[in-house]
Amino acid sequence: MTTIDTAETTAAPCAEAAPAVPFKERLRRALRARETVFVLLAALIGAAAGALTVAVSTLAHLVQAALFHLAPAERLSAMPDLTLLQLCVLPLGGAVLALFTHVSGARSLPLVDAVEANALHGGRMSKRDSAVISTQTVLSNGFGASVGLEAAYAQLGGCAGSVGGRLLALRRADYRTLVGAGAGAGIAAAFGAPLVGAFYAFEIVIGAYTPAAIAPVAAAALSAALVSRALGGEPYLYAAERAGDVATPDYLLFALLGAVAAVVGIVLMRAVSRVEAASRRSILPRWSRPIVGGLLLMPIAALSPQALSAGHGALHLDIAAGASLGLVATVFLAKSAASIVSLGFGFRGGLFFASLFLGTLLGHLFAGLAELVAGFPVIDGADAAVVGMGALAVAVIGGPMTMAMLVLEMTQDFALTGAVLLASLVASVIVRENFGYSFSTWRLHLRGETIKSARDVGWVKTLTAGRMMRKDARSTPGETTIAEFRRKFPLGSTSRVIVTKADGTYLGIVATPAAYDEGAPADKAVGELAAARDHALRPADDIASVMARFDAAGTDELAVVGEDGAVLGLLSETFVRKRYAQELEKAQRELFGER
Repeated sequence: MTTIDTAETTAAPCAEAAPAVPFKERLRRALRARETVFVLLAALIGAAAGALTVAVSTLAHLVQAALFHLAPAERLSAMPDLTLLQLCVLPLGGAVLALFTHVSGARSLPLVDAVEANALHGGRMSKRDSAVISTQTVLSNGFGASVGLEAAYAQLGGCAGSVGGRLLALRRADYRTLVGAGAGAGIAAAFGAPLVGAFYAFEIVIGAYTPAAIAPVAAAALSAALVSRALGGEPYLYAAERAGDVATPDYLLFALLGAVAAVVGIVLMRAVSRVEAASRRSILPRWSRPIVGGLLLMPIAALSPQALSAGHGALHLDIAAGASLGLVATVFLAKSAASIVSLGFGFRGGLFFASLFLGTLLGHLFAGLAELVAGFPVIDGADAAVVGMGALAVAVIGGPMTMAMLVLEMTQDFALTGAVLLASLVASVIVRENFGYSFSTWRLHLRGETIKSARDVGWVKTLTAGRMMRKDARSTPGETTIAEFRRKFPLGSTSRVIVTKADGTYLGIVATPAAYDEGAPADKAVGELAAARDHALRPADDIASVMARFDAAGTDELAVVGEDGAVLGLLSETFVRKRYAQELEKAQRELFGER
């Protein structure tokens, strides 16, 4: 008997395998969904920023060492004097900078830094711009110009954050957070102080203390400081020695010092802009300005080499040596003049590090002059130097909490930190009320921008009339009779009709019910009923300008016309204000970290 196996061997139909999700897409989804992954990304960017900061600092010092024959531990601004051959390096640096600027094509377009990127471009930074700015800064500082390297530190750190955001196609708010975290990480690595870098990111680059940014910014700053320390980076800090406690009357004097620092900061920033404007208006070719600036720096450097570079070595030298009041005043004037000439004649760099050095000198001068007036020591000179450092830096770059954290990490003294915070707030209020800008945003203002901080206003700039308008708006020639108009546009078909001139350019807007008024003659030209003749929008007008135009016109709808007067579309006030409310609500959600 044959045994027959009746078991069915048919397999179940195979379900279609889900397509594999690329790693990059899976990572992007994880970044959106899990804050811990985003914090880890910020820490990686901070590590990259720390390494870049050490590399830039080392490179600039190597250039200075080679050109000015410095020993490894020597600093240019701490040199006792310079030979004529060493002084000639300054105009040579101007020539090299001019050549690099020409070769790189940096003359044709404005270069976008981290502050402008976060304020206007949603955090998007150009790798080329960042490389150009950093190279210009290293050349300027390396050849001895009176500028700091902080522009390169923040630029490269911010660019690292921007590149990370671009590779992973992150959202606008995440982009801005990473740029701020990267820029702050560069500063944290320079000072070896995570709190300084974190608050720099919040106050200077992001423009707000956002709950969503706290963890990633802190992680980036801490990571950068650790990497910098591991690579042997020398922090831009000095150990301040204190004489005693800060008494109540001292706070009043430190508040006065803050007011003096505000005035000095405003004078310094205006002087830089006026010298820069004067050099541009002069007969000097653009390429020759850094060379002329280098020539002007030579007598200043011959008077005091402490006026050169960022002033790191000079700060340590003057604090340790207890310089006389006359020497302090001389160095203060020389450093101020050198910074004004360097930036005004085209050298690239920042005023942050220079303002720290100038602030310590200002504090010493303030304490010394107070003693001369009173006939006895009124406040301790070392304390005044620290307070002056913080107050002048805030007057120039902003960021009261940034400077308070710098002093706290430098002195570990909460009472002195409170005095610095008081003086910084006084300086900040006076500068905002009487000047309105920090140094970085002031330079942007001179270029035609209206931003006063890194707060995100880019969405306002990108939401234009051209993007919001309806392109299907109906139109008719102004010679059209009212009778013909009624045949073409029955009541209820449309509420508004754009009227054009004979050549097709904009004439005005006619409300459809106005043509059906009983008193309107049928043979009358409809163009005579047109309103808003002198009010029209341009495609590039941003939403703030559009709303202001609606307020001025007092009408519900406005036409969007091109440069040649041709009608491009129609925009209603109701829609504009609805879009503004939507974008504002979106910005608020991002501010509070609602993902």
